[in-house]
Amino acid sequence: MFQKIAILGCGAIGSSVGADLTDAGLDVTLIDHWPAHVEAMKNQGLHIKMSDLDLKIAVKACHLHEIYSMQPQFDLVLLAAKSYDSAWLAHFIKPYLKPTGVIVGLQNSLNEEVIAPIIGYPNTIGCVIELSGELIEPGYVVRNTTRTTTWFSPGELHGLKTPRLKALEDLFQNTATARMTSNIWGAKWSKLISNTMTQGPIGMLGIKSFEAGQLPGFFELAFEVGKETYDVGRALGIEVEPIFGLTAEDFLGTSADVINKLLHTLLLHLGKNSRNAVVQDHAKNRKTEVGYLNGLVVNKGELVGIPTPYNKAVTIINQLIEEGKLQTHIHNLQIVKNYI
Repeated sequence: MFQKIAILGCGAIGSSVGADLTDAGLDVTLIDHWPAHVEAMKNQGLHIKMSDLDLKIAVKACHLHEIYSMQPQFDLVLLAAKSYDSAWLAHFIKPYLKPTGVIVGLQNSLNEEVIAPIIGYPNTIGCVIELSGELIEPGYVVRNTTRTTTWFSPGELHGLKTPRLKALEDLFQNTATARMTSNIWGAKWSKLISNTMTQGPIGMLGIKSFEAGQLPGFFELAFEVGKETYDVGRALGIEVEPIFGLTAEDFLGTSADVINKLLHTLLLHLGKNSRNAVVQDHAKNRKTEVGYLNGLVVNKGELVGIPTPYNKAVTIINQLIEEGKLQTHIHNLQIVKNYI
């Protein structure tokens, strides 16, 4: 069903998935906007270092501008770019997607709300992923989660289980433990709860995820952030869905039980060496996705009348760091109260 595949955005996630699918013998084109990375992929291939596998593989890679002369028609586009690049990349790739083709976002946030109006709702499938890694240099990724400990859950936006969704689940088995869902919005919101508790709060500290878990006060802050996200989701009518391989039984109990289960499961899966995406972005002076995570919760909270002071504080502090008005530091954990 998915004969011709594109990976659009080849950071740690896109490169890892692209290398795995290529290794499985599939027809995969990796497309990225970082010239040095594309040239490295063309000349040396990809090197994906995992704890149980050191994968070095030749891949088919191209610069954005090369698509114009190639004029491909893809059956499947896996969008692995940052949330803030979703809209323009959807417009960019639309002419090269077959009429029956689909685009799947391997991203944080709720970017399907942006992608579907551009690509078309029938051509958009959602997905929740857990894949941790870091693009160390052009062509080289250190991946913290192995193929067996990486987790993908694709789902149709309308909630039905379709033949193409089954085909996508099967395809993803080459890179992760994959399980389709009939509640993609609930799964996406569960991931949003996890992301708001970790990406922004740990990002402003500038340390590894495991190290953050050792700091006094971190779990208290993370819980308050997660509770706000959970409450906003419920006000929007969303029923959270078990993710990260958790079961319905794991989600029994109070909202506090669910929030704590999501936080501790994610930190456990990431291990001791993981630096989350926001930490990496701050270290490289790049724009972060915090506005599309904690900031998204603030915006949706305003729509339903749910106060979100902790998410707002985390958003503000990370914005100040992006603007160079504040530095990443563990002391930022204490100044959150200044913005609540």
